[in-house]
Amino acid sequence: MRILITGGAGFIGSHLCERLLENGDDVLCLDNFFTGRRANIEKLLDNHHFELIRHDVIEPILLEVDQVYNLACPASPVHYQYNPVKTVKTSVMGMINMLGLAKRVHARILQASTSEVYGDPLVHPQPEEYWGNVNPIGLRSCYDEGKRIAETLMMDYHRQNRVDTRIARIFNTYGPRMLENDGRVVSNFVVQALRGHPLTLYGAGDQTRSFCYVDDLVEGLIRLMNTADLHEPVNLGNPVEFTIKQLADEVIRICESNSEVTYLPLPQDDPKQRKPSISRAQTILGWNPTIQLNEGLRKTVADFKRRIISDE
Repeated sequence: MRILITGGAGFIGSHLCERLLENGDDVLCLDNFFTGRRANIEKLLDNHHFELIRHDVIEPILLEVDQVYNLACPASPVHYQYNPVKTVKTSVMGMINMLGLAKRVHARILQASTSEVYGDPLVHPQPEEYWGNVNPIGLRSCYDEGKRIAETLMMDYHRQNRVDTRIARIFNTYGPRMLENDGRVVSNFVVQALRGHPLTLYGAGDQTRSFCYVDDLVEGLIRLMNTADLHEPVNLGNPVEFTIKQLADEVIRICESNSEVTYLPLPQDDPKQRKPSISRAQTILGWNPTIQLNEGLRKTVADFKRRIISDE
């Protein structure tokens, strides 16, 4: 098939590009390089089944494709709060443009939504039926509400225009090619530990997250895209829950670091618990994460080591 991936030079997008090329598909990678990096897809540029398009999804584009994975949007607080208006535009206007493209060429489209649609959840773990507890005017709302509106657009285009839609609610994902400065907890901890700096924990470090290795996530995205008649949102994440303090201890151990831990106040609207219910993905997609945190962190640390050494 001929497949468009918006945000294809980003962390998750570049892994998805590789996997689809391995499957024998033609891949169009669209990115404006705000958080995506050319280095992520450099080795794919000589593949005649791969095409790179520098473009911002806020602007319409005409392409002929069979499937669209819409991953375009900065996904970490550091980046999406840098220009919150742009973040909302990317989620909303970008979604409208991609849905318009999918409608015009009769392509199936998958939206990379997020566990952030659940906000600071009052239900644990979070099933897809839960409507969430989101602050619509907080510092994170440019991302949270943008993704919620994108889901609304997906469902309305499906109901009104019969666009063939899929919605993936992605929980914390980590792995090689994460940006060193993206402010996400795994990359923060790994970079701090490798450089011998104190690991920064917010609050008491007892808030929980569930960490899914990027290869597992990509498998889930592809299974969701290629499953017939599944238009309701599907959680994709690892249901094994860790406290942030447990994650810090594991990173220090794997990095063989002497770093200590420092504590700072909890940021506004930071969720205290985050764990997916993945029964829908298990039942309908036959999907389960397979890579344990210890194994995934070792691969991630090795990637960061190479990059940090080359930078220094």
